[in-house]
Amino acid sequence: MPTDEEVVQTAAEAAEGLVLSRYKQSEVRDLDVTVTFDDGVLEVDVYLNAPEGDADEEQVAEDAALAARSAVDDLFDEDA
Repeated sequence: MPTDEEVVQTAAEAAEGLVLSRYKQSEVRDLDVTVTFDDGVLEVDVYLNAPEGDADEEQVAEDAALAARSAVDDLFDEDA
C-alpha cells in the first residue's frame, strides 16, 4: 500500500509532467499543483497561467489533473 506521501508526490509529478509536455517550461508564467490525499480521497487542483497558443490552458490544467489521478490509480494497481 503506497504511503500518503507517495500518493501526493506521484500525483503532483504526473500533473506537472503533463503541463510541461504541452508547454516549454520558459513559457509557463505560473503553475500551481495542489494535491491532498486524506482518508483515501484524492483531490487535485491545477492552476496554470501560460500563453495563448496551440494549447488551451484550461484544458491542459484539466488534463493534468486527470493525469495525476491516473498515475495514482496506477500506483495502487502496482501495489495490488
